Amino acid sequence: MRTALVAAVAGAVVAFLLGLLTFGVQATVHPHDVPLAVVAPPPIAERVKAADSPEVDLKVVGADEARTLLADKEVYGVLEISPGKATIRLNPAVNPSGTQVAQQVLTGVAQGAGLPVGVEGQVVSAAERTAPLAASALLWVGGMISGLLFVVLKGRRLRLLSAVTTAVLVVGSVTGLLAWWGVTVSAKTLSFLLAVAVSFALLQAGLFKQLGIRAMGVLGILYLMAPAVAGQVPELLNPAYKAVLWSWTPFRFSAEGLRSLMYGGSIGAEWWVFGGIALAGLVLLLAGKEAQPDRADGVVDVGVHEADGLPRPERQHTA
Repeated sequence: MRTALVAAVAGAVVAFLLGLLTFGVQATVHPHDVPLAVVAPPPIAERVKAADSPEVDLKVVGADEARTLLADKEVYGVLEISPGKATIRLNPAVNPSGTQVAQQVLTGVAQGAGLPVGVEGQVVSAAERTAPLAASALLWVGGMISGLLFVVLKGRRLRLLSAVTTAVLVVGSVTGLLAWWGVTVSAKTLSFLLAVAVSFALLQAGLFKQLGIRAMGVLGILYLMAPAVAGQVPELLNPAYKAVLWSWTPFRFSAEGLRSLMYGGSIGAEWWVFGGIALAGLVLLLAGKEAQPDRADGVVDVGVHEADGLPRPERQHTA
């Protein structure tokens, strides 16, 4: 009875926590202070400022400053108003969810001013919108499955070589998928994919070495919750989720870095993030002893020999 109750409670608790950390992110999405830029003559600029709300942060700036903000991904979209027309400018390197919100809001502002509105920006396919987060998740899954099989198959040697080889092969398979989907991968993007894959594989291999198959409890939960957060715009997230999950998840850094590189942008902090993850993985791989799996018969070998004169378990018999 006690075992049944404990199992039932554990299942309910795990379901609650996973729901809180995954579906809860999407269920609580609501825009707040979404940064947008507007270029407009003084009379219209005053009307735009009056339309500001807690959901959006409308910045009325000059044309050059607006384009700089957009290029630097400081805003999700720019509305340029000129006599008789309005133009929305978008940056494909910006999170597509943020771009969608920007287009909807800025279209409403233009229509409120009674102006026809057009959109300028590189057309982004569904595959290109999906690719950064999909590639990040697949790199994680590939390293995780390889590390798990290494433990299950009782591998002991060449764990580091296995991790690096896994990273190279998984990058090859992901790149092939992206090419099939019609997504072009530059040399710089490919090098970043490899850096992400190596860092993921090293971290996972290190955890599997230290924890054995129990590492799946950590790696599996990270996989379940991180993509749900990483694909969201921070200004749409509940502040608690933004601080507790979005701020540190490596999936966010890999997706943002890939998206920037796909459209000719540059990255900086992302290299340091994945360099740090790779270093942590190496430390785990080189530190301590291999995790010892439990024996199949439930008996733990404590290193006592017959010469110690201690009694054997009843089920052991001499020849």
